[in-house]
Amino acid sequence: MLLALVTAYLVVSIAIGLVASRRVHSASDYITAGRSLPMPMVMAMVFATWFGAETVLGISATFLDEGFRGLISDPLGASVCLILFGLVFALPLYRLKLMTLGDFFHIRYNKKTEMILSTCIVLSYLGWVSAQVTALGLVFNVLSEGTVTMTQGMMIGAAVVLAYTLFGGMWSVAVTTFVQMIIIVIGLLLVTNEAGTMAGGIGVVIEQAAAEGKFEWLPSLDLLDMLGWMAALFTMALGSIPQQDVFQRVNTSKSEFVAVWATTLGGVAYFFFAAVPLFLAYSASLVDPAMTAELMAEDSQLVLPTFVANYMPFWLQAVFFGALLSVIMSTASGTLLAPSVTFTENVLKNFIPDMTDKQLLTYTRYTVFAFTLLVVANAVLSSSDIHAMVENAYRITLAGVFVPLTAGLFWRRASNTGAAWSMGLGLGSWLFLEIFVPDVAFEPQLVGLLFSFIGMVAGSLISPNPHIDNHRGLAEVRPV
Repeated sequence: MLLALVTAYLVVSIAIGLVASRRVHSASDYITAGRSLPMPMVMAMVFATWFGAETVLGISATFLDEGFRGLISDPLGASVCLILFGLVFALPLYRLKLMTLGDFFHIRYNKKTEMILSTCIVLSYLGWVSAQVTALGLVFNVLSEGTVTMTQGMMIGAAVVLAYTLFGGMWSVAVTTFVQMIIIVIGLLLVTNEAGTMAGGIGVVIEQAAAEGKFEWLPSLDLLDMLGWMAALFTMALGSIPQQDVFQRVNTSKSEFVAVWATTLGGVAYFFFAAVPLFLAYSASLVDPAMTAELMAEDSQLVLPTFVANYMPFWLQAVFFGALLSVIMSTASGTLLAPSVTFTENVLKNFIPDMTDKQLLTYTRYTVFAFTLLVVANAVLSSSDIHAMVENAYRITLAGVFVPLTAGLFWRRASNTGAAWSMGLGLGSWLFLEIFVPDVAFEPQLVGLLFSFIGMVAGSLISPNPHIDNHRGLAEVRPV
């Protein structure tokens, strides 16, 4: 019966997405929803940017393992990213009226920079979307009590998300996410309240977690520990700023005010609501320590869904798994669309320069389908857990993309040569350490970020653009 209810919910989600797809008449509608969305819808989409599988299943499992110390990247880094993007990056990027971040690299630098950085952005999404697909497989596996394998569940879940994303693009993402966020908030609060009552009350849960040191989050005074802490924070907080899905959500806003404050408030809301699955997971460990210990040894990501399936009344099981699927699908749909749009607009279009608007829309849909197949394959073959997939996704954008984006927006002297040196030194140093020095004591992406900064400054000063004032308009658009 539970599986039947979840299946019915999936069918309704597809129907909502397909109804919303009727508003798509151009590539702009498909990619930016016509830049017409109000504050509640944009805020819901921004909130859903990270409130996905890794928040409910990934970081809750990490919290049981490592406490707050293991959550520096997410939710702390993820929240910092959204707030920074809202207050610093949203306004200047929104005013440029672009479809993708790759378009910015084209007009600010050149085609080569556009294609290289856009490719980096696309590659960063493999791990991110794979994490959502993995979670869908896990949910179907638990709901069917093993009848549906993880791989089969991944394929089913990916097919559902593909069904409405393929046709409706950002309009479908916006409408389905708004509905799903309502279900997420209400559903998780109801389930968490019940779990807290089972564990002895909110005060008991918090007191026990504090006694076990779960709330300790600052690094020790050891240099390597501090570098690791900083790497975890910067990888998510800065490495996920040059991401198409964040920019795309901002770009759907109907006004500058909405673009700035829906993003900022969405980040704040994410930080505080991310505590809900942490509380729920720790409550589960108090209610049934033996089950929790057994699942922690097998796969800690199974703790929450197994606890709900074993201890919650049927109606709350339906609420939880409906909310969990909402979480995953809302994140997966946006993150599936973003790399597909980037590839079509900023890579493929350079090989087909006379592409019409209708062709752009068609090719983007083809790319969505192809990227879905690639993501499912990566999810099936990957051995990483959900939280690790998300953490690793942003190494490439931290090392190679963050500096060219930031310098291009806010430093008038940033030049094409500076961008080239920034990409070459940042990505080159990071890849060298990842491949040839895998046991290095510190995180390679931090070295990539440092060399990317050095490359931008040195290259721009040594070889400025011939007509530097041409970029004055970009560099002087100030954030709020």
